[in-house]
Order: sequence, then C-alpha cells, then structure tokens
Amino acid sequence: MSAHVSRDGWVLIAGVVTIVHVAAMRWCMPTPKTKQRITLAPFVGLILLVPNAMVKGYSFSFTLYLYCCVLLGFIVLLVPVRKKIMADTLEQEQKPWDKVPLNTATLYWMPISITVCIIGAVLLWPVLK
Repeated sequence: MSAHVSRDGWVLIAGVVTIVHVAAMRWCMPTPKTKQRITLAPFVGLILLVPNAMVKGYSFSFTLYLYCCVLLGFIVLLVPVRKKIMADTLEQEQKPWDKVPLNTATLYWMPISITVCIIGAVLLWPVLK
C-alpha cells in the first residue's frame, strides 16, 4: 500500500509540523531566552537543510520528510520529560557556572525514544514517497 504525497503536500505538511513543533517546544521551555531560541531553530534548520540536501541530490520531498521527522522527533524526545527539562534549563540559566546533572529517567528516555523515531522514519518513508 502506497500513500504517495505530492511536493505541494510535503510543503503543507512541513508548514503544519513547523507550527506544531514551535508550539510544543515553546511550551517545554521555561524562559523567554530559550523560547526565542527554540522558535528560530526550525527556520534556521530549514534554511540549512534544503540547500544541503539538494546539493547531495536528495529530492525535495525527501528533504521535507527528513525535516518533518527531525521536528517531530524533538517533540517525542522532549515533551514527555518536559518538567525535568524545564527545571534543568532554568537551573542552568540561573547557575551557568555549574553543570546540571542529567536525570536518570531522562537519560534512558532520550536514546530509546530517538531510536524508535529513527526506525519509524525509515519504515514510513517507503509508504509515503
């Protein structure tokens, strides 16, 4: 079963994913400084990703698919551990000279969730291309 998504479809999907990503990441960040940085990140990533992918010969649709996967991966990675991330970020900004240790649950969640996201992305692309 193939659910081909057109080029215009990927542009629309990337726009929606960008909005969802920015909203979710701003919700996860505790300070105005981190909210501003996280808001600009997907746009900087898009500006750097598209030309780089085109130079490497990737299709425009595949490039936007990768962009969407990365943004959704960050949501899966950070939203479930939001409270700890917020506390750690706030503590690090208040005491920049001290290194904030990683929480054990967060330490296990991050590699497991990103591995699942990568496997999902690899398996989903053949269905959507």
